[in-house]
Amino acid sequence: MKSSKTTEWNNNQKLLRTYIGKEDMFNTTIDMCLNQHSMVHTSAVSNNKQVTIEDELWNNITEEIFRGFVNYDHGTIARNMWHTTRIEDITMNLLVAEDQQVFKTDNWQERLNITIQDTGNAMTNKEVIEFSSNVDMSELIKYRTEVGKKSQQIIKSLTYTSLKQKIKPSGLKAIIDQGAVLDVDGANWLIDFWAKKNIAGILLMPATRHNMVHINQSKRIKNRLIKKQRDL
Repeated sequence: MKSSKTTEWNNNQKLLRTYIGKEDMFNTTIDMCLNQHSMVHTSAVSNNKQVTIEDELWNNITEEIFRGFVNYDHGTIARNMWHTTRIEDITMNLLVAEDQQVFKTDNWQERLNITIQDTGNAMTNKEVIEFSSNVDMSELIKYRTEVGKKSQQIIKSLTYTSLKQKIKPSGLKAIIDQGAVLDVDGANWLIDFWAKKNIAGILLMPATRHNMVHINQSKRIKNRLIKKQRDL
């Protein structure tokens, strides 16, 4: 059952899609985009005292649930939250801001205790389990917070004209060159997908909608694993 916050978020996302192409709605668009984005991150991203949709995911979560594998379609919370964070990091920074990835600062790979840097689109079940067993949960939350904060800054810097700008091939090339998306089946379709978008399209998907998709998926994993523990 969807929470009232999720229902409100979905309704606002429909409005955002309507507003985002209208010049006279630009200020409303930016404010709504910031709010939509903040709700699919922890409250630490926007310093909002309101409990966010992502706050609900992390509430009372254990390491066991964070790393627990359900099946191929659902995977783990660890993999889902890594995946959606990496997608946001590379699209908002390399494609929208034409800037450095957050991941390339502050020694994140070592802090996270991982060997990969790509989005994880082409992971096998075995690789998902291995990644989920090793990644540092608290550092992943911190990395996600830093990505969210940077995205908020980028959104605030946009103009109506910039929203209409097409994604540049140089940014797409940088994603492959930096190993953020693997050039293999199961992953490299993302490049073609983003190539068809403008900046407004990136704000809608992945910066807002994609986060919601994987938070919802992670909540389902959490609920399944809690139920499984209770049934033992």
